Amino acid sequence: MFRSVRHMIYDLIEWRSQILSGTLPQDELKELKKKVTAKIDYGNRILDLDLVVRDEDGNILDPEQTSTISLFRAHEIASKQVEERLQEEKSQKQNIDINRQAKFAATPSFALFVNLKNVVCKIGEDAEVLMSLYDPLESKFISENYLVRWSSCGLPKDIDRLHNLRAVFTDLGSKDLKREKISFVCQIVRVGRMELRDNNTRKLTSGLRRPFGVAGNSGL
Repeated sequence: MFRSVRHMIYDLIEWRSQILSGTLPQDELKELKKKVTAKIDYGNRILDLDLVVRDEDGNILDPEQTSTISLFRAHEIASKQVEERLQEEKSQKQNIDINRQAKFAATPSFALFVNLKNVVCKIGEDAEVLMSLYDPLESKFISENYLVRWSSCGLPKDIDRLHNLRAVFTDLGSKDLKREKISFVCQIVRVGRMELRDNNTRKLTSGLRRPFGVAGNSGL
């Protein structure tokens, strides 16, 4: 309720500024005044306040100069217009909710949260740890890699991310849930010399990526 009234007040402030600017043509000014009065009547209705009856130009009718029958008919017209506006907004909201529910029902989305605690593997050099989802029956990966750069000291290269190595595999739909098996695969790539035991400084290389190890869990 508060958000609805706040939006209406913002609209009224904006329209009031346009009216006071004195730059609108007469036909646009007349239409804007009708829009303002309709918004006020609508706001009074949802706040359970009294309905103000108006003439065709949006001016408040004076009960001292207007007959009882005219006031009654004006009240009926105003009530009907407000009720139509309420039903219209209710219908629009229902359509939005139905479309949203249908969209989620047709394309449900799931996610897998991963929290890397430690890499218990004696590598000897810097490494890259890649985690991804794999379909063993189709022999293909079904997600992108979550990459963590691991140092030779047994800690993340980015020390600020220590104890904060988290990732979410998103947009897993109904097609993925129907897969017979989904494996969580972890690959380790060593980054450094061609041969780990090579100590010859003349042949020493660096920065080469060499496959080192792989592990998987098919319990997903």
